[in-house]
Amino acid sequence: VVSVVISKHLDDLEKELASESLPFFPFEEPLKIPEENIDAQGMVRIGGGSGFIVREDGLILTNKHVVSATDVEYTVVTNDGEKYKAEILARDPINDVAILKIKANNLPTIELGDSSELELGQTVIAFGNALGLFKNTVSSGIISGLSRYISAKADPEAPIQELRGLIQTDAAINPGNSGGPLVDINGRAIGINAAIVFGAQNIGFAIPIDAAKRDLNDLKKYGRIRRPLLGLRYLILNEGLQRKLGLPVSYGALVIKETLHDHGIIINSPAHKAGLKEGDIILECNNERIDHKKTLQDFLENLNVGDEICLKVLRQGKEFTAKAHLTERK
Repeated sequence: VVSVVISKHLDDLEKELASESLPFFPFEEPLKIPEENIDAQGMVRIGGGSGFIVREDGLILTNKHVVSATDVEYTVVTNDGEKYKAEILARDPINDVAILKIKANNLPTIELGDSSELELGQTVIAFGNALGLFKNTVSSGIISGLSRYISAKADPEAPIQELRGLIQTDAAINPGNSGGPLVDINGRAIGINAAIVFGAQNIGFAIPIDAAKRDLNDLKKYGRIRRPLLGLRYLILNEGLQRKLGLPVSYGALVIKETLHDHGIIINSPAHKAGLKEGDIILECNNERIDHKKTLQDFLENLNVGDEICLKVLRQGKEFTAKAHLTERK
């Protein structure tokens, strides 16, 4: 298990602080960073998370939200205190997974388990860098739920990300634990610690390790993470939305626009080429019903770039079938 340290150069940070404080304190001296927080290279630590080594030549799994910033430097600190500059090889555009690389050899690794065989009540152990302060924190618990769905934000300014298929656990997970492994009693990683519910007790979530294993396979085969794209925005219907919107069905994916300037369909996407429009309701995907138990994104998670899908669509009271060839999400 490793710590991921996020740093920024002192000059860049002070410029940001000066511009942020100017509207509030126009006549004050610029804010200064205390010298004890500045390292020998003039870098200031501004955050951190956790990760774990999955290949002895320095391949590391962590959360995408831990390494989401682009104007910072990332340093990996191993258990023996060695520091390595980290290179970000890939960020999963759907799941909260990122893959890092450090220049090292013969590192100890964590074996990857199988998250498809997990059971409620199963004992698990969470590892990580709790609060960015307490290195090598270990907490134990059980699997409290499977296939959970949440909407989460990495910080108050970040956009909301929807995460599905999560592992719920009562093992204590804290800020800074993000990216650390959730392991079974045999020490195999079955998840990546990802989120907590503020204000609740012992409700934490982890990304199933099978999602990360798929990302690792993509990276090995293609040099990047490949995810299929359909190219539409949608709202999963239920009975409440059916009544509120006056719709003929209580299930399916209603194609909607996200802003005033789009039409719910990405131009030249597979959905656009298949003839789908705003206001369409996609009832089925490959002859399976779409609802809250299995959304359109759940179907796409099990498909590959280049696959053809068959959609049953309801438009103005009439049903028809549309076929779309999935392309790669950029």
